[in-house]
Amino acid sequence: MQPTFVLVHGAFANSFSFAPLQAELGLLGHRSVAVDLPGHGFGATYSHAYQTPQDLEGLATAPGSIKGVTLADNAAHLIQILERAKENGPVILLSHSRGGITATAAANARPDLIDRIVYVSAWCPVDLDVNDYYAEPEMATVDAASLGLAMAGNPAELGLLRVNFRTAEPRALAAFKAAFLADGTDEEFLTFLNTFQPDENLDVGTSADRAQAATWGRIPKTYVRLADDASLPLAMQDRLIREGNALTPDNPYDVRTLKGSHLKWLTDPAPAARALGELAALPAPPARS
Repeated sequence: MQPTFVLVHGAFANSFSFAPLQAELGLLGHRSVAVDLPGHGFGATYSHAYQTPQDLEGLATAPGSIKGVTLADNAAHLIQILERAKENGPVILLSHSRGGITATAAANARPDLIDRIVYVSAWCPVDLDVNDYYAEPEMATVDAASLGLAMAGNPAELGLLRVNFRTAEPRALAAFKAAFLADGTDEEFLTFLNTFQPDENLDVGTSADRAQAATWGRIPKTYVRLADDASLPLAMQDRLIREGNALTPDNPYDVRTLKGSHLKWLTDPAPAARALGELAALPAPPARS
């Protein structure tokens, strides 16, 4: 039966960013569903302070709907979608970036709903909690301070992460472009930046939410490396692959590589769509006890 691709976005993103990829998948004859996690998409908060002319003081204190949203909430929402998709046949769960944390949590809870799990330069924590990976050598090239130039408000007070993606501050824009779409044009970069929403939830889970061999480890898995990713560097992607393989040596990652930055595969989605089409054509794996 024709599988359904269920697509999970990363931090500050939403289902809208998958539209070009979904168009390519559709033209290749594949069915897909792009997910908006709680507080994302049309559930996001855009305050009047975020509009032009911006009220930066107001932006730093305005409440946001994503406050209090947890990783468990994200996983429960995704599981409901996976249940509906599974009624129509096989399911390929794909996540990008921070979305990998939610995909992993859902796979830990309901491996029966997923026929293949795909990480596209996405977090799949195994040996460490996600925040702890940022102190590791593989993340040394990520300039977190520069990316924080557009941070708005105090996360502890707001109960969420808030970034002013509508800033015109040159250093902040340069840092965003270098991290996310260094190989895109300025026009592509600004267009994508304007699809981002300002708020993201704080909860990235605990050690209990790391990949579990008994559940997550039963699912056939693919890791799509993004060769020029500066946001989740290739060295860290490879470390996550090694850790996942060590956890389930009898079920290692099928590894693919695409050229480009963290977002290039979404602005130029044809190569990714072809690669995903190959995954859809793979034979069903033998049943695992």
